[in-house]
Amino acid sequence: MTENYQRVFEQILEKIQGQPHILLHSCCAPCSSYVLEYLSKYFEITVFYFNPNIFPIEEYQYRVEEEKRLISAMPFSNPVHFLEGEYKPEDFFTTVKGVEKIKEGGERCFRCYELRLRETAKIAQEKGFDYFTTTLSISPLKNAEKLNQIGSMLSKEYGVPYLFSDFKKKNGYQRSIVLSKEYGLYRQEYCGCIFSKQERSSSVTIK
Repeated sequence: MTENYQRVFEQILEKIQGQPHILLHSCCAPCSSYVLEYLSKYFEITVFYFNPNIFPIEEYQYRVEEEKRLISAMPFSNPVHFLEGEYKPEDFFTTVKGVEKIKEGGERCFRCYELRLRETAKIAQEKGFDYFTTTLSISPLKNAEKLNQIGSMLSKEYGVPYLFSDFKKKNGYQRSIVLSKEYGLYRQEYCGCIFSKQERSSSVTIK
């Protein structure tokens, strides 16, 4: 039976006291818009932009700037900070070696989830955050069950609580579309990696 992660999320929020600090992995500005609006009521947030999967570098840089622009433009209930991770595409290619041709939503993506969440958990541990989580579950194309399983595993490994979530619930994804239009955010046409780009355009080749 699939866990209701929205219910688990709400149960965690009910127990929160004070203003805990959460490290929020963000995949892009549009997806983080609703998540920031929601979580800033309960947490001081540091947005961690760590996405070595994104191709090409110009796309990566543009998405970083959009994230920064959103954070500076949106009003929040509590402080929101920004932290950029290291952009090393070679780490992504090593992670997905052997499963490159698997379609989006399969094992290739699961390995990418873990790569990004592992770095988030590591930084959360090093810097003493109270929680860590990711915006990825807001996308209808992302596997929330798998994301939360990985988050739970890493929480035990690094000793930092993972905030279980399924941000697409309660019209979260629809709200992100509204906010994206309100702030004029760039909404990319592919997830980010060269393989997802190839699935949408046969003209792109690996160099």
